[in-house]
Amino acid sequence: MRIGISGTYSSGKTFTSMALSHYTGLPRTKARTMREILPEAAPGKTLEECTAAELIQMIVTRHVERAVYEDKLSAGFISDGSSLQEWIYGSVRVSLGLNPSASAHLAAGESVEKTPELAFFEEVMTSLGNSFKRHVKNSFDVFVHLKNELPLSADGHRPVNDQFRNMSDEILQYTMDELGIAFHVVSGSVEERLVRIASLLNLEPRMSPQDATRLAAEEYAQLDVRSERERVLQ
Repeated sequence: MRIGISGTYSSGKTFTSMALSHYTGLPRTKARTMREILPEAAPGKTLEECTAAELIQMIVTRHVERAVYEDKLSAGFISDGSSLQEWIYGSVRVSLGLNPSASAHLAAGESVEKTPELAFFEEVMTSLGNSFKRHVKNSFDVFVHLKNELPLSADGHRPVNDQFRNMSDEILQYTMDELGIAFHVVSGSVEERLVRIASLLNLEPRMSPQDATRLAAEEYAQLDVRSERERVLQ
């Protein structure tokens, strides 16, 4: 079974995908994150400082890496999100600006002025969206969508705000409906999520949810969470 863990930013996708992989024995895809791609795409910059062209480069790079892992593990996998995440990330930036942190004052439904750069970015994201949607529809059997119930992580890596998160969450669920992809919304603690997901998808647990969560915590602790400026190209 090809399972995607879906959800907006700071909903717990990465940790839940790690824990579910330990819990069920299904392998987890390991495409690099945007923060890991950033140093080679835009050396010395933060995500807030990236141009439209640099963002497009990172979005396409991550999509390609996702597709490679999904193909290698086509017999069954657990994925931390999908290419829909990158497409929506770019699409929401059209409304809230290339640096969403600068538009945090906007009321719900308001958007920034559409500059020529944003207009170009919007056109590219619309075209990429057509390709990404087809890919996701053909590459996944089901999605588990994590309820938007956790506070935004203060790790400094996410140039997003609550309006960005809410818009992304709405577009994600609408798009999965549009594509006819089965998805289940789950909530609760990590252990509760694991039990619920296994029950919904008829997956056989390999260990207790507590042990799976402990192993995921050890794995998560190995992630490179340095700020963008602290990272260096290898």
